[in-house]
Amino acid sequence: MTEPENRCRLVLIVADIADADEQAKIVADALKGGDVASVIVPQYGLDDGTFQKHAEKLVPLIQGAGAAALIAGDSRVAGRAKADGLHLSANAEALSEAIDKHAPKLIVGGGNAADRHHALEIGEVRPDYIFFGKLDGDIKPEAHPKNLALGEWWASMIEIPCIVMGGTDPASALAVAETGAEFVAMRLAVFGEPARAPAVVAEINALLDEKAPRFED
Repeated sequence: MTEPENRCRLVLIVADIADADEQAKIVADALKGGDVASVIVPQYGLDDGTFQKHAEKLVPLIQGAGAAALIAGDSRVAGRAKADGLHLSANAEALSEAIDKHAPKLIVGGGNAADRHHALEIGEVRPDYIFFGKLDGDIKPEAHPKNLALGEWWASMIEIPCIVMGGTDPASALAVAETGAEFVAMRLAVFGEPARAPAVVAEINALLDEKAPRFED
């Protein structure tokens, strides 16, 4: 599968599914739908041991499909599950510590960038990417206007890639792509109806192939 390097790519955020086998099957199915750059695995309400079991099932599946597996929040689970990276919804100081400790062995990115000031603070510690939005912030069909605005501002002037959280409507991926963001994150848009997940991933990729702006080399 050729990666569409010159346009916005899809990042999946794993849905909150308590049964690890069911969660793994749904994610594996979704990944059959087409290009996915990376998959973020949140802890949700799981205790650390259970979260590790989920991660150990998911990481090989994600990597086998050619995507990067990013564990949200817990560096020990990321290490034990042999994930590719760590996603932190944290301030610049916490991100800086994680980068010092884990990069370049692990991808380290994220941030809690609710405004330009905090985004620039996060940018100064040079994460692998910055994330605009919350992992469970897809509460409306469209992407949050504030996140779109931050993504557009960031992409126009900063080289560090950004991921912008989309909405529950798969078509919201295009609004994110039009900001110039390198990546669009989708959760319920893909996993809201698990049986349709592969078709939705294919649909989003087709939409981005057809209409997303192309990046300059």
